[in-house]
Amino acid sequence: MRANYKTIRAFSAAEVSIQKSRFIGHAARAETEEEALEFIRKIKQEHSGATHNCSAYLIGEHDQIQKANDDGEPSGTAGVPMLEVLKKQGLKDAVVVVTRYFGGIKLGGGGLIRAYGRSVTEALDAAGIVERRLHSLMKVSIDYTWLGKVENEVRQSVYPLKEILYTDSVDLYVYVPAEETDAFTAWMNELTNGQANIEQSGEEFLEFPV
Repeated sequence: MRANYKTIRAFSAAEVSIQKSRFIGHAARAETEEEALEFIRKIKQEHSGATHNCSAYLIGEHDQIQKANDDGEPSGTAGVPMLEVLKKQGLKDAVVVVTRYFGGIKLGGGGLIRAYGRSVTEALDAAGIVERRLHSLMKVSIDYTWLGKVENEVRQSVYPLKEILYTDSVDLYVYVPAEETDAFTAWMNELTNGQANIEQSGEEFLEFPV
């Protein structure tokens, strides 16, 4: 499983007008090629009257799946520039569609490349970028007598507290960066004089704005 990577926060769209043509950039997260293709299909359906609906996406930890489609624009002037914006921003699992309503003025190859690239950048700015960081979910089981001290220390620490479950003992579930589990375990043992039972109960991604 990948550790940390950047991706699109949420679906968004942004419109720019260039030489009387409307360019509407749409950006979304897509973790599979099927999700990317469905997103493209929906945008094309929504803007079925547009002159072009150009698209690009990259999927996978190592960008194993990369596709770009000019949708009738001159070859290499739309889809590839759009894909390059995703790469330059270091994004993973991302799909973009730029809808163009032609305004009657031709932009030329260079103009199209700049227009489609700008449209993607605007859409990404509107959508927001997050870094997904892999965390271990650590389960800390303690006697009730330790609860006040441990909970207070955890809440004041850099480690997010997911939840506390109250059974025969108290179980605190804490998010810890994957590379810091040993340090966290040592800290808990020191805090409780070795009275805590600490184990990893899973892994989850947390998202942080970039």
